[in-house]
Amino acid sequence: MADGVATPGAVTRAPFDAPSGDDAATRERVWARVQLARNVRRPHTLELVDLMAEDVIELHGDRLFGDDAAVVGGFATLAGQRFLFLGHQKGSEVEENIRRNFGMPHPDGYRKAMRLMRLAERLGLPIVTFVDTPGASPDAASEERGQAEAIASSIATMTRLRVPIVTVITGEGGSGGALAIAVGDVVLALENAIYSVISPEGCASILWRTSDAAQQAAVAMRLTAADQLALGVVDEVVPEPAEGAHQDAEQTAKVLREVLIRHLERLVERDPSDLVESRYRRYRQIGSVQLVGPAPRPARPRKGVGDRLRELLAPARPPRRDDDPDTGVAASRGTEPRSPGDRPDADGQPPLHEEI
Repeated sequence: MADGVATPGAVTRAPFDAPSGDDAATRERVWARVQLARNVRRPHTLELVDLMAEDVIELHGDRLFGDDAAVVGGFATLAGQRFLFLGHQKGSEVEENIRRNFGMPHPDGYRKAMRLMRLAERLGLPIVTFVDTPGASPDAASEERGQAEAIASSIATMTRLRVPIVTVITGEGGSGGALAIAVGDVVLALENAIYSVISPEGCASILWRTSDAAQQAAVAMRLTAADQLALGVVDEVVPEPAEGAHQDAEQTAKVLREVLIRHLERLVERDPSDLVESRYRRYRQIGSVQLVGPAPRPARPRKGVGDRLRELLAPARPPRRDDDPDTGVAASRGTEPRSPGDRPDADGQPPLHEEI
């Protein structure tokens, strides 16, 4: 087992494989994790649930548009505890991958997820979500049906659910398409999983103007399970077999089962209001920063309503003869002239000559 991988019994945040630089060896190591996370032979949601749980019943449809095959969900039993499972589903063959849109959900997939989560809340059942998607479907039909709204609504729904939620990053955790079903009280990640706001290729195309810099982008984004553990985004890393989860799905499911049982037993005892509050605080604290800048300027005194009304209603004062004709500023009164030349003539006008 790799150093720092979580062992059953405790949640750890210590990094076990965090990159220490951006050299060639680090890029190769991180990119190997990316390739393992994307391996089509990795066990997906339905395979893991079938291996871990009993009495599996899959539910379908969003009751609004259709049934998105990229998102699966239903009820199952884990060590005597009924729960709702929900997750992305990729295919292991080309035909199945096309049918499931390569695990990229449409809006109806997220709306199906929300329907099932609300049902679990009414029944008082905990929820376990499995995340494995490169992102939400970007096609025009999805945008026309409200993709952004569906993702935002799903995130908002999960923040308010009064039942325990455990999220497992099993492969790729890409962008808002992953976060839409990943707002959990506890977030787990398989050892070779990745979790990021964008794919390495997409990041490289934006920052380096070429997808050839994907390896460099993968290191910079800190997307591996080890990095996410060190950043506090993930609570625990679940070890995989030496060659990856795709080499021994049964062993992966066995280890994951024990971790899930431990966390569910702890979460179901907590007060629902406490769950909601702590879940909100968890996501508010992720990525917290300290803003440093110039000292704020003192606020200018604001005039009250009475002052403004007096200014508007007061009649305009006619200019006096001793006001400055250009600025309208009143000349000083009540003081003696400082020199004879300052004294006005008999007609009240200033002298036409200057005395030296």
